[in-house]
Amino acid sequence: MIEESLVHSPLKAAGAVAKPASLNGVELERNCPNAIALLSSVAAAAAGQRREVPTRLFRLGNLTDPERKLIADVLGEGEVVGVVASPCGSVAQIRESALAGIWRVRIETDAVHEYVEVGAIPEIVRRAANDLTLSDLLIGAAPDGAMNVLPVLAEIRERALTWRPGMRSQIINFTLLPMSPVDLAFLQQSVGNGPIQLISGGYGTCRVLATGIRNVWSVQFFNVMDTIILDTLEVGGVPTVALAAEEDLWDSAERLQEIIKAYFE
Repeated sequence: MIEESLVHSPLKAAGAVAKPASLNGVELERNCPNAIALLSSVAAAAAGQRREVPTRLFRLGNLTDPERKLIADVLGEGEVVGVVASPCGSVAQIRESALAGIWRVRIETDAVHEYVEVGAIPEIVRRAANDLTLSDLLIGAAPDGAMNVLPVLAEIRERALTWRPGMRSQIINFTLLPMSPVDLAFLQQSVGNGPIQLISGGYGTCRVLATGIRNVWSVQFFNVMDTIILDTLEVGGVPTVALAAEEDLWDSAERLQEIIKAYFE
């Protein structure tokens, strides 16, 4: 489960720029050289990131605790948080920084692994969505009281099987469909639960859940009262609402360079 405490109180980069007034930049540069080098590399990677370019990983294993804390302070916390579960029982915790497209990833294994990743979404999300889901949707007999679920499931199955990377995602809006509670329960049972949970905060909340079927996602929007206002299934790649755009990454590169300058120069 995603901890609620991870979803709120994001630290924006603009606030991070103001923090160095109480810090000794010369001392930080002397004590945290690896952190400074890593942050500079992250900024360069964000500046050069393109949609077709693989994400870039920067491991934190060689950093001291003060250097890790410095990186956490500089990057801050953004509004997208999530978890990815693996069949072996380990869980990857994902948190976008205050700079869009720059992510902190923490994988709970025998020894915890942490890294910073630059890209639209951490690669572990895409891999899990492809490798840990079923390629086909098996449609069983509809239960008593079902109205429209069978044709909806047939449409989902056809779209999921024919979708390919580069194609536009397709959205099925249940808010507009005449679906009974029996229909919705059977649909949920049929598509199952997948390995990925993502939450985007802000004004209200968007919850993005991978289903057990490849290329099929549940995307739900809630208002500030936590009442659902839009309930959809999205057939395609990782839903856009969870992705950082190229323009966001370029802006993040510029802002991170400004923060580095404010801290150390």
